[in-house]
Amino acid sequence: MADFETVEVTTDLLIIGGGMAACGAAVEAAHWAKKHNLKVTVVDKASMDRSGAVAMGLSALNQYVGMKAKGRSPEDYVRYVRNDLMGITRDDLVYDIGRHVDGSVHLFEKWGLPIWKDAEGNYVFEGPWQLMINGESYKVIVAEAAKNAMATLGDNGSIYERVFITEPLIDGDRVAGAVGFSVRENKFYVFKAKAVIAAMGGAVHVFKPRSTGEGLGRSWYPPFNTGSSTYFVLRAGGEMTCQEVRFIPVRFKDAYGPVGAWFLLFKSRATTALGGEYMVERRPELDNWAPYGLVKPIPANLRNYLMMLDTQEGKGPAYMRTEEAIAKIVDSVPDEKERKKKLKEVESEAWEDFLDMTISQALLWAGSNIAPEEKPSEIQACEPYFIGSHSGASGAWISGPEDLQNEKSKASYFWGYNGMCTVKGLFAAGDASGASSHKFSDGSHAEGRIRAKAALAYIVDNSAQPKVDSAQVEELKKQILKPLDLFQQYSGQTDSPDVNENYIKPRQFMFRLQKLMDEYAGGAATQFSTNKYYLEIGLDLLAFLKEDAEKLGAEDLNELMRCWENIHRMWQAEAHVRTVLFREETRWPGYYYRSDTPKMDDDNWKCFVNCKWDPKTEKWDVLKREIFPLVSENK
Repeated sequence: MADFETVEVTTDLLIIGGGMAACGAAVEAAHWAKKHNLKVTVVDKASMDRSGAVAMGLSALNQYVGMKAKGRSPEDYVRYVRNDLMGITRDDLVYDIGRHVDGSVHLFEKWGLPIWKDAEGNYVFEGPWQLMINGESYKVIVAEAAKNAMATLGDNGSIYERVFITEPLIDGDRVAGAVGFSVRENKFYVFKAKAVIAAMGGAVHVFKPRSTGEGLGRSWYPPFNTGSSTYFVLRAGGEMTCQEVRFIPVRFKDAYGPVGAWFLLFKSRATTALGGEYMVERRPELDNWAPYGLVKPIPANLRNYLMMLDTQEGKGPAYMRTEEAIAKIVDSVPDEKERKKKLKEVESEAWEDFLDMTISQALLWAGSNIAPEEKPSEIQACEPYFIGSHSGASGAWISGPEDLQNEKSKASYFWGYNGMCTVKGLFAAGDASGASSHKFSDGSHAEGRIRAKAALAYIVDNSAQPKVDSAQVEELKKQILKPLDLFQQYSGQTDSPDVNENYIKPRQFMFRLQKLMDEYAGGAATQFSTNKYYLEIGLDLLAFLKEDAEKLGAEDLNELMRCWENIHRMWQAEAHVRTVLFREETRWPGYYYRSDTPKMDDDNWKCFVNCKWDPKTEKWDVLKREIFPLVSENK
């Protein structure tokens, strides 16, 4: 610890993260900070150019309301999101993103993102709300715009990359900044701020992944998103919501390639190995989940569930019938010469869909001699992820916009500034904010813009710099760097530095967490099923794991980062187990199934389940929050 330099940075607004939400926040913050001569600092664990959930690229923008192009309204989008989450959503937050997201999309195009156009110059829709893009460089384009905006602030704008934020700083009931360390240099950072935007993404590898061995790092959601948003807000004393709503996408098997384009653009069918179409043959099952099982589109978790039922009955594997879809498109062209041309075009689009965003799937196709126009490919439910921007809803419980509240909702949904957590001065965006699903990448960018404007308004109203206790900082530094000290002290006592009674390496710690969650919290090994008794054992084992976290050892800076990533995952895991145990129903079959409470119970559980951890007592509290619909039911 002695050779770590302490670097102090004092700023007005601290933005933590480098993904889409953080980039949106940086662009907007730069605009408003100039008007008030305020400082803005962005801190990212990675490099912003390839940071976050769309680091590899993307083939579609999944939220485009099209208020002008399609004549649709944010209300329409709220209804879609509410139905997909089985009735559990914050209308005000979804509406707020919906009324701003088109602006972010138009900014992307202005910055150079190629969005598909038809012969008349209109956007090409993949599905009702999705636009097709050539998006391999999507994140690079958006990050460049964020960096350019920050550069306009001169000395008032700074970006720190390769710095991992581990803990919040608190002054009474107000956030005061954050601390962390460089993953490249022996530097410990202390960021003092008047307001903080948490945008550190969701979490993967909390559950055991389906990929093993050399493929261990493969997942659908990026493996460097490790629950830091949840950890940061919980440790600050903030309230979290929907921590039970993990997301399990169905993707092409082993390489996690996307299925959206195949379903929506190519109109492909998904069948079992026996040729049956589970979405047709099992349609009566949807009646058991009314009214949400009867809406269009069918909620994502229920589509998963129908496939899982077929697989459990031995009808698997499931296939994406790519060869059928391509043949149908090509055969619709009457001229033989044009059919050959169309075949090449569709083949190119099929491969490009993967090359834009999941290169490993294209490599797997090539390595397995799979030609999508000739044979189908297996699809499979992935392991669970925690994500607030897709079809999951986990994240911070935040204040909504004042103008969207009614008399009933205002007391519960609004407490001063749009997007502020229950801790003063702490804001959340993207995967860090809860109960506002289906914002995806472009909606997360829009939400980041919304948060930055609100956070700077908070700073103008609360201009005093919070106090930072230097003794607290020193204690945090000691705690954060402890794994390095443990390893250095004891590693020489055994032949193998990986096996030692005085410490546990982060890789082994992660395996313990994943095994625990897989077997007791409804992972792939149990067909995503659990019950009260498994969950209670899981909590006991998490308590043991938390004790052993004090003995994490790190050989170098990379392992120090892995240690703290796993601690963050562990807190995400505990929030999940506690809330799944608390909600005594099964509302999201296909994401998880409570075998002891196997049905949906609207009378008792059509509500939010929230949780929080008290930094003073170190006790957890799990509670219900009422849902206030602000948009009418389906038209």
